[in-house]
Amino acid sequence: MSLAHTAAEYMLSDALLPDRKGPRLKALRLELPLDRMVKFVAVGSPLLLMSLAFAQEFSSGSPISCFCPSNFSIRQAAYVDSSCWDSLVHHEQDESGHYKMKSLWPHKVLPYSLLALAVAMYLPVLLWQYAAVPALSSDLLFIISELDKSYNRAIRLVQHMLKIRQESSDPHVFWDELEKARKERYFEFPLLERYLACKQRSHSLVATYLLRNSLLLLFTSATYLYLGHFHLDIFFQEEFSCSIKTGLLHDETHIPDLITCRLTSLSVFQIVSLSSVAIYTLLVPVIIYNLTRLCRWDKRLLSIYEMLPAFDLLSRKMLGCPINDLNVILLFLRANISELISFSWLSVLCALKDMTTQKHNIDTVIDFMTLLAGLEPSKPKHLAQGMCDENP
Repeated sequence: MSLAHTAAEYMLSDALLPDRKGPRLKALRLELPLDRMVKFVAVGSPLLLMSLAFAQEFSSGSPISCFCPSNFSIRQAAYVDSSCWDSLVHHEQDESGHYKMKSLWPHKVLPYSLLALAVAMYLPVLLWQYAAVPALSSDLLFIISELDKSYNRAIRLVQHMLKIRQESSDPHVFWDELEKARKERYFEFPLLERYLACKQRSHSLVATYLLRNSLLLLFTSATYLYLGHFHLDIFFQEEFSCSIKTGLLHDETHIPDLITCRLTSLSVFQIVSLSSVAIYTLLVPVIIYNLTRLCRWDKRLLSIYEMLPAFDLLSRKMLGCPINDLNVILLFLRANISELISFSWLSVLCALKDMTTQKHNIDTVIDFMTLLAGLEPSKPKHLAQGMCDENP
């Protein structure tokens, strides 16, 4: 019998979680996986397209090629290219014979507009980093620590029950202590439960998260408006008429008023425009999905911890409207599930609990670990009958 008791003690000792020493939770994730993906794509894609635009400009030289008269010198031809690129205005004759001008400036500012877009898309990330991450980090550290400690308390209680069973010759003592542990709620967690309930009434984290994703949608909509209003109008225009009677050529009478120039970078302009539309169109459903996750509870994590004695955040129906800080914290606890060591142990116990034939006798981790330690989960009939005879 002592060998069985020793094996039970070893089993319970192995079930205890080790104390964390040194730097705690260095790999804590303070961004959800989908948010990180949105950040990399929303910020990285404009920078990648900007490098493509600069590479085309450096490799091809001048972004335009003007068809100057044959009697122009090399210096005059270079001046025409420079002047037309600086002005970048298309002179078009209407039906009445008057010339109207259309600016082609989006070609000139293309790399810088992409840089501005990348900076704008990074602003929501900075907002989250400075407004939410410090508080979120503290919340996660405290909650993860308390959940692991509460699991250890339950295991130590089973160790104590096992010690009582070994040292007491009267079986009634053990069952009295076990009933007290189940009914008198010695191991309540008022600090943790009240902290979680307090977070349910707080809205700073969820407001910052909503603002982050709303800004992403706003900047995406602004990108659509910019591309649709400015890029679409000149999307297929490869040639334009440029007025060159300025500067050195202002008084020249033998040159035409307008010459034709061709945009050599039009293909890059089109690729960048179409790529931007496609990328942000694919990101919009992801951002909307991130927002919809705040409209429902992720109750699986808390339901697992219902196995802890007196931890009944769900059974007492403390979860109301999901748009609050507690729901955001639960999402990040799910993302940091590898740091929550007790969750894997309790998940295994829940799976074993569902397969056991004595479900009605197993409510908490104490009941299950008591069963694994070789003790009956319910009072034997002859002891229960004896107690009834003593208390008619």
